[in-house]
Amino acid sequence: MAYGRFGTMKAKPGHRDAVVAILLEGEEGLRAAGCVLYAVGVSETDPDLILVTELWHSKQHHAVSLQLPETKDAIGRAMPMLTGEFTGDEMTVVGGVLP
Repeated sequence: MAYGRFGTMKAKPGHRDAVVAILLEGEEGLRAAGCVLYAVGVSETDPDLILVTELWHSKQHHAVSLQLPETKDAIGRAMPMLTGEFTGDEMTVVGGVLP
């Protein structure tokens, strides 16, 4: 079974695109860490809202990815541009159209 996460984060006005750029920098590192799907999107109704959907081989793979130096660096650079408004949930993937 795969592990999934989905959520939103709110950027401070005018910072959404910079945060999205940071989120997209580490795609190859995420893949190497066990990420199967990492989709970053922006809301069509809120100019500051970022949506992220992740699919991992396991919850442990995700936890390990958070300890990578490049992940810690990206989080450190993005956090000052965020409002602190986050939503999200975790899931065990039981099926569907998967990559």
